[in-house]
Amino acid sequence: MESSHTAVYRQNNIWRGIITACGLLMIIITLAIGAFLCYKGVGTFTIYGHSVGEFLFSSQWAPADNAQGGGKVGAAIFIFGSIITCALALLISTPFSIASAIFMTEISPGIGRKILQPEIFVGIPSVVYGWIGLTILVPFIKDLFDLKFGFSVLAAGIVLAVMIYPTITSLSADAIRSIPKSFRQASYGLGATRWQTISQVVIPASKSGLMTAIVLGLARAFGEALAVAMVIGKMKAFPESLLSPTTNLTAAIASDMGGAMEGSEYNIALWSMALLLFIISLVFIFIIHYISAKGGHKA
Repeated sequence: MESSHTAVYRQNNIWRGIITACGLLMIIITLAIGAFLCYKGVGTFTIYGHSVGEFLFSSQWAPADNAQGGGKVGAAIFIFGSIITCALALLISTPFSIASAIFMTEISPGIGRKILQPEIFVGIPSVVYGWIGLTILVPFIKDLFDLKFGFSVLAAGIVLAVMIYPTITSLSADAIRSIPKSFRQASYGLGATRWQTISQVVIPASKSGLMTAIVLGLARAFGEALAVAMVIGKMKAFPESLLSPTTNLTAAIASDMGGAMEGSEYNIALWSMALLLFIISLVFIFIIHYISAKGGHKA
């Protein structure tokens, strides 16, 4: 009997050690990536002498493709392009995602789980979304608004909205399902209708989870490169409207990194963009932790 307990104890220790090692490995990899991006990305400011203000707020983008430097590294156009496309995607996707999550959990859980399965769309490669946007959405926008080209902020926003819809929907549905049934029963017991229960009890109670889902969707949108690059137009100019083409951080990195000379001002400026995206991702993580901690404190 004691030998059996000893064997189980040893087995538990082995698996605990494996899981701990895997967790530490992921932390080390993340820290290594961050350190490497810092090492490469800060060269714009330490080696070539550009200021952070120029990089963030200037629209003059003409880095020299050599080791001597002397060019301009203003990334404001790319930053603004990322912000406006992601904001538009979030504005389009969030209402549909939350409505779908409510339908799946509160209105018709049986049918909702059979018909609406957003997890399936998560596995679709981004190039498929981009190709559909390029061959269907871009010509449609061109014809609908009588434009010379259909590449635009609107096209990028719609493609991104479709891509982040599964993420926000799945996490929102999980957040709503986590609300105890006693909350709903108490609401119905007080004479509330189903819609009043959903809008005044369930949604407020799951607010923390819904906000986390939205932030994760936004993080996914900021990190997307290929699909956006195929429909945004990649024009280095501030968009005059949602129907104007522009570019963003990920599209610039994906399209230009391979052609820039290693160690050149151009190459290092692109690494600085990658570092900025990494910092943005960390900010999103901190926001999610803050929302979760705040929601847990209120509970």
